[in-house]
Amino acid sequence: MDSNNNKEERYLKAQKRVKDIKGFYIHLFVTVFIISIIVSANLIFSPSFHWFWFATIGLLAGLIIHWIVVFGVKILGFDKSWEDKKIKEFIEKEKQNL
Repeated sequence: MDSNNNKEERYLKAQKRVKDIKGFYIHLFVTVFIISIIVSANLIFSPSFHWFWFATIGLLAGLIIHWIVVFGVKILGFDKSWEDKKIKEFIEKEKQNL
């Protein structure tokens, strides 16, 4: 019974991970699409001043933050296993101090 719950829990985690990754790719596609529209509009209507850089930087900043949330946390080492590892380290330190 415990193994069945464990499999179900892993399946739900994997399902959430896939949903997060899919959301990031949709965000990436929409960002590229919107940036191309903004650049085109800027170059057509006011080619003397390139204001599209401000919008592009803002959109890319949001995309970078989304990437960090979906992929970067694990790459940088701040995921759930990092928390578990730190908890075990503190428990070991407490055992050594006693």
